[in-house]
Amino acid sequence: MTVRQGAERALLLADRRKDEFLATLAHELRNPLAPIRTGLDIMRINASDPVACERARSIMERQLKQMVRLVDDLLDVSRINTGKLTIRREQLMLQDVVNDALELARPFIASQGHTLHVQVPDQAVYLVGDATRLAQVVSNLLHNAAKYTARGGSITLEAAARAGQVELRVRDNGIGIAPALLHDIFEMFIQADSSLERSTAGLGVGLSLARKLVELHGGSIRADSDGDGHGSTFTVTLPQLSDASVAAPAAEALPADARLHRILLADDNVDFVNGIGGLLRSMGHQVHISHDGKQALAAAEAFAPEFAFLDIGLPELNGYDLARALKRLPALRHTVLVAVTGWGQQKDRQQAFEAGFHHHLVKPVSIDQFQELLSQTGP
Repeated sequence: MTVRQGAERALLLADRRKDEFLATLAHELRNPLAPIRTGLDIMRINASDPVACERARSIMERQLKQMVRLVDDLLDVSRINTGKLTIRREQLMLQDVVNDALELARPFIASQGHTLHVQVPDQAVYLVGDATRLAQVVSNLLHNAAKYTARGGSITLEAAARAGQVELRVRDNGIGIAPALLHDIFEMFIQADSSLERSTAGLGVGLSLARKLVELHGGSIRADSDGDGHGSTFTVTLPQLSDASVAAPAAEALPADARLHRILLADDNVDFVNGIGGLLRSMGHQVHISHDGKQALAAAEAFAPEFAFLDIGLPELNGYDLARALKRLPALRHTVLVAVTGWGQQKDRQQAFEAGFHHHLVKPVSIDQFQELLSQTGP
């Protein structure tokens, strides 16, 4: 085969994978949208039945989290591939990483009816890294195991320290991995099973993201399997921290500030902003809602909000220009500006901070995130 033929073959393969990925992405987005649609119908038709409404709400919340996870994984891979993702390096305890990962993964594992076995050392084991990202690695592996194991299967998570290394091992009795895929399974858009019979084929992103995050921590990851139908084992190896300086316990957090605030909300998504505004008003806050940038600017000086939550893609006056204009108003010099947007890459955060925003929230945003900012930050 000539160099040119090899290059053409590689391009054809990449093009085919891209088409498969886009088709799978559409499928994966429609999957959670279907029960969300059904949940809305249940709440509309059975509005007077609190049990049915609560069950529908729970289903919708679970499916929304699945959609957010999918989008976050895609964004993380993009940030890593462009060199824009950075990790924090601090002293961590292995047991804490495992607990955080289990908190993320347990709901999905339970929903699949699997049995989960966890083994961790009795004595504290330390390493250096980013707690959030390492928990993400382990939860991705657990999620992957649950997804590719038939309902009622068995999953084991083992954590240990051996010869100056930290090992995290996730083992399942699922569909297994064909020998030819053991190396390629960590490549983008590669899936162990993409057959139509499986409703949880996935995007083939989680394992690629896990490998990239492990490598950023100076570690490695490998897959082992005896083949189709014989389960899989994924092993993460990370450097252990031998000279751990145990920090003093943090002071107990003070109670959240229960003060009520004047809050400006500006977003052209009427359903979202009216819903959030209604919740904030029910908590006692004074809320002014605007659906475009010029409305928000016109109302701001007289209302003098302590907090302004602004969409970036506003009509008439975009969120960046609105933030700059608000900062020029004497009555708003102490106002906390919060960007609420669907744009979540590092460049978007940087642009928001340069425009004068103090915080940057990526949609979908929950009322809990609003409350956290209102309680921890203030003029």
